[in-house]
Amino acid sequence: MDKLRVMFLCTGNSCRSQMAEGWARALGGDDIEVKSAGIEAYGQNKNAIAVMSEVGIDISEQESIRVNGEMLEWADLLVTLCDNAEEQCPLLSPHTIKVHLPLPDPAKMKGSEDKVSAEFRETREKVRQRVEFVLEQVALDDAV
Repeated sequence: MDKLRVMFLCTGNSCRSQMAEGWARALGGDDIEVKSAGIEAYGQNKNAIAVMSEVGIDISEQESIRVNGEMLEWADLLVTLCDNAEEQCPLLSPHTIKVHLPLPDPAKMKGSEDKVSAEFRETREKVRQRVEFVLEQVALDDAV
């Protein structure tokens, strides 16, 4: 069986989709290929890198990139992680399945460093849950 190609998409490809790419690489093993992108490219977010590092996942070498048609053509499964990405997503190839699993953007959290870090940790765990859900669905499809 060919590897499933999964693309995670959010607005700026700096937090949620970057975390999802990291989780999918860590949890998906050799069964999937993973990329992430954004409607825009906002660069890496130091808080996202820090909270992923806390669970042993290094996303510091991932790039924040803007989605393009070639990437969308590559993907077998596109997972949008915010409403903006869902609404702004370009047309997909007929073979690409799209799943919408939105989350609030932790980068918009204001307040103390502790409050912001807590929001990023909560988002990290919600992203992990979504990635696990996607991987479970893929495993169910393979079993049928």
